[in-house]
Amino acid sequence: MFDIFLQLLPFFALIALGWFAGKVGFFPPAATAYLTKFIFFFPLSAMLFDFTSGLEISHVFQGRFMAAYFTGSLCIWLMAFAVAKFRGEATDMSAMEAQTAMIGNTGFLGVPMLAAVLGPQAVAPIIMVLCVDLIVFSVLFTVVLSAARTGRVAVAPIALGIVKNPMIGSMALGLLWSACGIPMPAWLSETVKMLAAAATPGALFAIGASLAALTLNRLGPASWLSVCKLSLHPGIVALSAFFVYGVDRFDAGVMVATASLPVAGNVYMLAQNYNVGAPRVSAAIFVSTAASILTLPVILHWIQ
Repeated sequence: MFDIFLQLLPFFALIALGWFAGKVGFFPPAATAYLTKFIFFFPLSAMLFDFTSGLEISHVFQGRFMAAYFTGSLCIWLMAFAVAKFRGEATDMSAMEAQTAMIGNTGFLGVPMLAAVLGPQAVAPIIMVLCVDLIVFSVLFTVVLSAARTGRVAVAPIALGIVKNPMIGSMALGLLWSACGIPMPAWLSETVKMLAAAATPGALFAIGASLAALTLNRLGPASWLSVCKLSLHPGIVALSAFFVYGVDRFDAGVMVATASLPVAGNVYMLAQNYNVGAPRVSAAIFVSTAASILTLPVILHWIQ
């Protein structure tokens, strides 16, 4: 397990470097925002396109895998929602806590780190998890929140949000390229790979810099949500994958590893956008990211 910890150490060292740069003011919040936007739209999208353009669609859309991840994740979502309602939270806040409890930092942290640690064969399962998170649970959250606040569901903004997401677009374009069977020109392949090479260090640095600007309020709910994300989510997903749906052992292991990632930064963006629960979401991101330094090596050791 110590060997796995050493494998993960460079990733967390870059996060720590970003946090230090943000904390001392060398990298102010405005710079972090622009770096995050750059990574999101360009290097990360290039990395996802590069990965998916070499995959067959049949490897990415496996019904049993996606059903297993969806079932386990939905259990966590509903449980966190029910606990929040039991504590007397409003429906919009309960939905925000539910989203925080199961949406992991797959794009910025999971794709580069797990692909490096588990190998290129882990890419297809990671992409499947991303698709379920970005499409299914984003829609679920938006529907519940809209219904709670307005009493109706606006379909157009939901569809537009999915279409405008560069991660979804880059994966769709890569799979389309793969399906067409068109050889990629050498100059284009080299351009994509050069841009994608900036994704891992840039994304990790951006995670750390963004953590420096987060507040540590509402530690009670944040600790509960971190336990959900780092322990209960991978645990229930493992039961779903291994014992209910009988997913291939390696793919199921990647699914569990992806489920064990800390809370995603885009959940905080949702909280700010909808003005609901931003302090507790920011605290949950900070706590879960710090704790994942210890929990991720355990999960990956168990998988291997």
